[in-house]
Amino acid sequence: MEKGASNITKWVGSSTSVVLHTILFVMSFAIPYMGFVSFERMLLVLTTIVSLEAIYLSIFIQMSINMNNQNIEIIQEDIEEIGEDIEEIGEDIEEIQKDVDEIQEDVDEIQEETKDEINNEKKEADILLSIQTTLVHLQREIEQLKISQK
Repeated sequence: MEKGASNITKWVGSSTSVVLHTILFVMSFAIPYMGFVSFERMLLVLTTIVSLEAIYLSIFIQMSINMNNQNIEIIQEDIEEIGEDIEEIGEDIEEIQKDVDEIQEDVDEIQEETKDEINNEKKEADILLSIQTTLVHLQREIEQLKISQK
């Protein structure tokens, strides 16, 4: 019944409905001139039909409005749910951003530690090279001392 009411209100608002009603009204006024019924009887019947049509149309229109209101309420509920989902997604994004920041801090620390280790290894290599150079120098001096003692 609700679908029928919706279809009727759509049809009444169409250009086909306007043309059909215009033809019916013209025919109604032409019937008394053809002598089938008196003008008063035609007006009485036409007025009754138009009144009944107006009553039913107002009922159908109200039914359509009620259906539209129900649909609007459903849509509003859906919009509220979507809004809540968006808020949750926003909170999730904030949490992910915090995790990303923490990971970046860890990466920065690891890079710093790696630099420190590389610097320490370089210092150790420099120290070893220095010790090796000193040892070579000492060996030469020992060799020279041996030669000079002979």
